[in-house]
Amino acid sequence: MMICCLRTLQLLFGAQLVVSDWALTAPTIPNKFLYHHFLSGNGNKEIHLNGVELHVDSDKTPVFAVRGGNVTLPCRFWFEPELSSQREVRVKWSRLPAAAGGHDETDVLVAIGSRSRTFGEFRGRVQLRQDFPGDAALLMTDLQLNDTGHYRCEVVDGLEDRSTSIHLELQGVVFPYQHPRGRYHMSFLGARQVCEEQGSSLATFTQLFQSWKEGLNWCNAGWLADGTVQYPITQPREPCGGHGLAPGVRSYGRRHLHLHRYDVFCFSSSLQGRVYYFQPSHKMNLTEAQRMCQADGAEIAKVGQLYAAWKLTGLDHCDAGWLADGSVRYAITRPRKNCGPPEPGVRSFGFPPPQHKHGVYCYKAENE
Repeated sequence: MMICCLRTLQLLFGAQLVVSDWALTAPTIPNKFLYHHFLSGNGNKEIHLNGVELHVDSDKTPVFAVRGGNVTLPCRFWFEPELSSQREVRVKWSRLPAAAGGHDETDVLVAIGSRSRTFGEFRGRVQLRQDFPGDAALLMTDLQLNDTGHYRCEVVDGLEDRSTSIHLELQGVVFPYQHPRGRYHMSFLGARQVCEEQGSSLATFTQLFQSWKEGLNWCNAGWLADGTVQYPITQPREPCGGHGLAPGVRSYGRRHLHLHRYDVFCFSSSLQGRVYYFQPSHKMNLTEAQRMCQADGAEIAKVGQLYAAWKLTGLDHCDAGWLADGSVRYAITRPRKNCGPPEPGVRSFGFPPPQHKHGVYCYKAENE
């Protein structure tokens, strides 16, 4: 059919098939032929059907990294049969929507040869590797919490384009968070804001599932980044679906982002500093605790920072202390007598009145 159409057009326009500017930008359906737009030679912008096929591929396994670190997202392209000389193609990297309500891909980088352009929050943090012919790997630096997700690598050669995708996963810790007023008080947008305020992001299902495999056992349902509401159970019991259900991640499915109210599962990755317990000669109320951290050249720690210090650096301290959200908690990696349950974890005393007296957990950035 394609050959027939081409021959018909050749009869109408002569021996050469000249394609207009509109045709060069019109949507195309990938096929097994390569159309190449020649910008050199006789300058007639000819399109040749030469039987060369473009391929794009990457590793299918997820890439793991940590917040603040660097990572390489692999992608390569090649032609079959192999070309005798390399030619200039267009490479585009984009991030696919993952959070609830997301519809459009986010542009990350576009490159043609040695020229490239980066976009938005990725400016100054991404570049193509280009270590060998066909190398389109994306180098990312100073990773942020919201960099987690699926990325698309697309290669365009004339009218032919191919793409592949790869998943970037940040390593860290998932923790449940409840509003100070109690259980089930947050809409999706409120849940997202709460996580950000605690130095974290909304957890993805992949992150929650991994935490369940590591033993996270929590009966209250919470929002995830995709707009679903779920909770992980390792020990089935009556208030959490009953004894008859097997362990697993229980799902309420997608809920209304504005009307429905639940708790939330947040995700925190590696620290760019340290969390430490601080108590002078006397315990303090919340205001005094905030001032004490500032006087020590630090700030009062956020919940996400305490969880990251517990999970990633082994913070172990049996004394309860104030945190930035007004809660009182402490982290235990070596369970022992008078330090709560027999499992490691972050213990919570909830949100006591701010005039109560406790120690405080401070956070000091590396450069301080």
